[in-house]
Amino acid sequence: MATVADRTLRRTAKVRRNVRRAANGRARLSVFRSSKHIYAQLIDDTEGSTIASASSLEKELRGSLKTGADVAAAKAVGKRLAERAVAKGVKEVVFDRGGYLYHGRVKALADAAREGGLSF
Repeated sequence: MATVADRTLRRTAKVRRNVRRAANGRARLSVFRSSKHIYAQLIDDTEGSTIASASSLEKELRGSLKTGADVAAAKAVGKRLAERAVAKGVKEVVFDRGGYLYHGRVKALADAAREGGLSF
């Protein structure tokens, strides 16, 4: 019988595989959500490099946020990532939710990235 960790890894790999198929050369916006913080990065899978990243651990965000584990922090991270991506010339991305449900913090990050200028 598969453990919870096995099922989580399988679900994450399935989402990532489908996202890479649909990418068509676009960068991948990957989200990692922990119990205390949220992280996001734009990854160029053809080169295997990170284009831009943002997290709730950054000094500017830590001072202005009550906690790194709420919807407000996710919105701030999404907005900051979108600003950095647009500055590097990336506007078209594909969203990789990483096996998390598209709800709450993950959805807030995605909506803030869209408002910041990214389209997916």
